Amino acid sequence: MIEQASFALRGRNPDVLTCIANLSNDEVFTPPEFANRMLDTLAEAWAADNDGASIWANSSVRFLDPFTKSGVFLREIAKRLIAGLEAEIPDLQTRVDHILTQQVFGIGITRLTSLLARRSLYCSKNATGEHSVATGFADDDGNIWFERIEHSWDNDKCEFCGAPRAIFDRGLELENHAYAFIHTNDIKARLGELFGADMQFDVIIGNPPYQLKGGGGGSNDSSIYQLFAEQAMDLEPRFLVMVIPSRWLAGGRDMGAFRQRMFTDGHVRELVDYTKMSTAFPGVDFEGGVGYFLWNRENSGPCRYTLFQGEEQLPTVERKLDEHDIFVRDTRALAILNKVLSKDEGTIETIVSGDTPFGLATNFADYSMSETDGALSIYLTVKGRRTQGWVDGGVIRKNRQLINGWKVLLPEAYGERGAIPAMVLGPPIVAVPNSVCTQTYLVAGLFESDSEARNFKSYYCTRLFRFLVSLRKITQHALRSTYSWVPLQTWDRAWTDEMLYQKYGIDQDEIAYIESMIRPMAAADE
Repeated sequence: MIEQASFALRGRNPDVLTCIANLSNDEVFTPPEFANRMLDTLAEAWAADNDGASIWANSSVRFLDPFTKSGVFLREIAKRLIAGLEAEIPDLQTRVDHILTQQVFGIGITRLTSLLARRSLYCSKNATGEHSVATGFADDDGNIWFERIEHSWDNDKCEFCGAPRAIFDRGLELENHAYAFIHTNDIKARLGELFGADMQFDVIIGNPPYQLKGGGGGSNDSSIYQLFAEQAMDLEPRFLVMVIPSRWLAGGRDMGAFRQRMFTDGHVRELVDYTKMSTAFPGVDFEGGVGYFLWNRENSGPCRYTLFQGEEQLPTVERKLDEHDIFVRDTRALAILNKVLSKDEGTIETIVSGDTPFGLATNFADYSMSETDGALSIYLTVKGRRTQGWVDGGVIRKNRQLINGWKVLLPEAYGERGAIPAMVLGPPIVAVPNSVCTQTYLVAGLFESDSEARNFKSYYCTRLFRFLVSLRKITQHALRSTYSWVPLQTWDRAWTDEMLYQKYGIDQDEIAYIESMIRPMAAADE
């Protein structure tokens, strides 16, 4: 009866964990179906390393979800163990107590999620409660721990997670999002305090919080998912299976060291990547997609990579993660990229400015719509519309050498939420001499003439140019480094895709692929 009521939840219609709303785009609940895909990947890897043995028939394996929210991973693990250990532990209650007290552990990310996780795993928010299916616990928390901890402030930010003090230094009535798993310099000692000094976890699995709100929101938000992954790897489990946003593959602020570690240590053996998050997490919109990886402590080698391009699942292939400084998600694109790079030409990155080229923020307001003597033309965006005004040259704080020449303005942000085919970039603007722009744009140039600038613009508008950018542009932002795989050309002619395809030896199948991924862009006047 207990087994039917408490552990056959997959037979219920609906499963309650498919019905709860997400806390936010930062703390996303994992659908049971997706959690089970991850558990299937784990089981296959365990069997491959253990002569075909089933991980679910092993009564000594310990599992930890160190950022549990709904408790879905712990619940699904328990269900599999209940079935797998039946031969070893025939009595159902004895089996359940062994699994819940000796094998399955969690750390809640908030008080609310710790209660929800206990309800999912023990069928009671208190492990010792009247309705709990476990009879072996001495306290209400069971093996799902949560206590509020505080940020460790170093001036205006937390030294562990970078949370801004102005936002997260707040009263006890509000969650402060100081996650225990990443607020320590010694994660092994921290887990020893929580679960016992001799505790060693064989499997760490879960879906961590992705980011913390920054002071300005948007691009000022700070990614923290990599901190959870690094702490988990430092615990040296036999296997780590973890959901993280896919943007780490190609960019992300302060993500270089993490990407280097993941690419080069050889222990990331499985990577499943979804270009659209909604394919994996229905109803969730998170730019750049999402994926999960399996890290294998004992078995290093190439990575088995599976890509879901929108709704289409591409064949699984073995990949070297460190072939380039970022990861090219589609092998068809990789072949084209390697053809282009084999020419060993210079890169467009060398003629593109950094962020905020003239020191004027997006919300710069000290401009006029009327021309005055000596004023500079300024290109900016007001309420989402491109606008041209006038500004005193005295406010320009940097790159004054870019003022008096022909240049092309490149939109810094353009988002499409995984649309295919994509534009990738917004339309460029040929900017006349004696002009500047706000942070809305980067600057390409300088060019000798209006004709040269327009020839660059024709190149920018080609599908191949934007295709090469797309390989490094996994979010809406297109910074200077996004252009590093686009080769320099001469600006004595207008460029077309046909000219570029011929130059780089792009064959008909590759052309068809590029044109299926990238929408045409007219090089018309602004």
